[in-house]
Amino acid sequence: MRRNTLLAVALGTALATAAVAEPTPPGINIRWNDCFSDGGDQNKSFACDTNAGSELAVLSLQLDTPMSQVSGVEIRITFKAAAGQVPAWWEFLEAQSCRRLGLSYVTSPQLAGGNCPDWGLGFQAGAFVGYHPGEGGPETAVGHIVAAVPQQTLMTLDPGIEYTVGALRLNHTQSAGAGSCAGCDVPMCILFSALKVTTSNPPAADRLFTQGANGESSQIIHWQNGRLANLVNHCTSPIDCVTAFDCINTSSTPTRQSTWGAVKALYR
Repeated sequence: MRRNTLLAVALGTALATAAVAEPTPPGINIRWNDCFSDGGDQNKSFACDTNAGSELAVLSLQLDTPMSQVSGVEIRITFKAAAGQVPAWWEFLEAQSCRRLGLSYVTSPQLAGGNCPDWGLGFQAGAFVGYHPGEGGPETAVGHIVAAVPQQTLMTLDPGIEYTVGALRLNHTQSAGAGSCAGCDVPMCILFSALKVTTSNPPAADRLFTQGANGESSQIIHWQNGRLANLVNHCTSPIDCVTAFDCINTSSTPTRQSTWGAVKALYR
């Protein structure tokens, strides 16, 4: 009898520990088509057979306490291919990029679900300020985004609400036919690495978010059935991160990469 009681206590303690360990708001989310709360998708498959149309990856934030005088957001996104290098189809922004205008930032996406309000109420302006293939390794790219509202329209964000903080628009240009860029069909893993919410209060009121609001998987999306695994993500700001993970091609038998080796390399 005593043994059963002890077993029940131990099991209850383990379950309680597991519940505490699971991340909950505050945190960040990324999903295809819609926000996390409205059932956005984690994977996007595209046949690479048309140059028309686009895909939308929605970025969002969930708070645990209010934030006042919010003036802007700074965002870091990490892309990793399940291949030896970033494919030409995933090269953007620079003049020599194969798809220079293939990726853009949407400040106020119009979403079908309706349960994730726009953090800036449409007053914000923003854009990519950098996209760097090869940062973190030949198969990795890092994108940086900033957005802000005018000083006369500073925002108050409340807990218990999932706010959209913009979206990535990935268009289909140069996916098929003459002039197409190689690598549309290569699986990719996309991590919402960091979000800094800035305020007009003292700098200490700014907040940095680097974890999924609904568990680790909520800050991850996949392209063409890639799968992100073995995540390490430590950021002191959106421009200063130690991030490493594997992107696995689930349609083949991959050779497992050493994430720990990649992490050690970042500190050398």
